[in-house]
Amino acid sequence: MTSHDLQNPAPQKPQNQISGTIDGLYETHLPVADLPRSRAFYQDILGLTLAHELPQRRVEFYWVGSPDSAMLGLWETGSAPLGMQLHFAFRMAAADIHRICDQLSQRDIQPLGLIGEAITEPTVIGWMPALSVYCKDPDGHSIEFIAKLPEPPDLDFSHGPYSSWQQRDHRGSP
Repeated sequence: MTSHDLQNPAPQKPQNQISGTIDGLYETHLPVADLPRSRAFYQDILGLTLAHELPQRRVEFYWVGSPDSAMLGLWETGSAPLGMQLHFAFRMAAADIHRICDQLSQRDIQPLGLIGEAITEPTVIGWMPALSVYCKDPDGHSIEFIAKLPEPPDLDFSHGPYSSWQQRDHRGSP
């Protein structure tokens, strides 16, 4: 043990704290008044790469760095999920995401899916693909816990429970 260890002991987690480790901020979302104008700024001026767009919902997602680093969502006014006040996502390991529904429920916090439905297992977002669990903070903000999956995207999957993701026939077998 060094004098540094004595002066700066490792912080102890409070007993009620979830056991997973949040290791970064993965995504944030912004409401925008004019999606084409915002696209011109974020894609054409700042150079962010378009990851996915949903024109019918007036939303676009951009990679910030590599797909494993971070993402920015731009939602034209009135198009955000969960009646979004504000939204951000914490990056976590997939193993931690698989435990978070139970951990939130044990603390009387309702785990939510992508469109605000109550869930008991993580949701998979097929185009990324990523494991995802949402909840709301005390002020109603949308908090997401997310882990990228090491599999290719499946645009036909859209989103759904992890168990459905595992059962899909993504190899094209009969």
